[in-house]
Amino acid sequence: MAYPLTLGAITFFLAVIWGRPLINWLIRNEMGKKIRVEEPGSHQMKMGTPTMGGLMVILPVIIITGLLNFANLLGFNLIGQSVLVPMGTLVAFGILGLIDDLEGIRGSRVVGEGIMARTKASWQVIFALIIAVLLYIGPTELRSVAIPGIPQKINIGILYIGVAAFLIVGFSNAVNLTDGLDGLAGSLAAVAYACYGVIAYLQGQVWLAAFCFTMVGALLAFLWFNAHPAELFMGDVGSLAIGGTLAVVALMTGQWLLLPIVGAMFVAEALSVTIQVSWFKFTKRRYGEGRRVFKMSPLHYHFELKGWSETQVMQRFFLCGILAGMLGVALALI
Repeated sequence: MAYPLTLGAITFFLAVIWGRPLINWLIRNEMGKKIRVEEPGSHQMKMGTPTMGGLMVILPVIIITGLLNFANLLGFNLIGQSVLVPMGTLVAFGILGLIDDLEGIRGSRVVGEGIMARTKASWQVIFALIIAVLLYIGPTELRSVAIPGIPQKINIGILYIGVAAFLIVGFSNAVNLTDGLDGLAGSLAAVAYACYGVIAYLQGQVWLAAFCFTMVGALLAFLWFNAHPAELFMGDVGSLAIGGTLAVVALMTGQWLLLPIVGAMFVAEALSVTIQVSWFKFTKRRYGEGRRVFKMSPLHYHFELKGWSETQVMQRFFLCGILAGMLGVALALI
């Protein structure tokens, strides 16, 4: 475990060092956040804060993990090639998010809006299916599921591709929806990656554990600048990539049934949007007037409008995320 933890610490320091130059570059190039008019009033002061901070997470992870894989070609045994799939996921969804962020900042559509939702969703599904097939044709143990209390993992065959694609797209969007408050998405993601790092290590997947803690180190470095009041926002380049890659990590451990538990707050945020939109459409058809379950979705905005401060929402969601992660690791040990 010393190796994954040390790798995470090194990644943190490297990412923090280049964080300030990245922020300055984003400011010079006017890569500022656009705030939707319907967001709580306190968010309007965040207008213009640099976004695309996900680059601060993605680039160090790719560089460090890539160099360690290159070292294997030179005869060293520093990291396994099994991490190439999550690395590829990080790159693919990161590029999609980058395009979305750039379109939202400088595109011709409505201010604050990125590429069309249908276009983005289509590319997410395409990427997810490709990744799911790559996992399926890999080692047999990858297309299995671990069930708490049952010693042996169960091979689910071709169904694995559909499940894997659904989880990748689902968590990519869930993290994206959670990225609305200072420190929220980054802290919850760091907890989730740490949990799966521990699970991977306990299963003997040392190289996957190393990748997870590399992600944790980069996320903690991002939180250094994203802590309230944030100097930098994650943007879609970070949230889409971090969410999709988290699902891939869970799939590679076989403990993907625990992903809705480990990432419970991400699931809650995504469900709040689904419930809000579905109920609004249903009541509009039925009664001619759309009604809402929450004051606003995603869920963190609901609690802000109920009177919680942004810091209270973030810290309470973070505490719930830690508890959910603890429960997920405990179930993985059964």
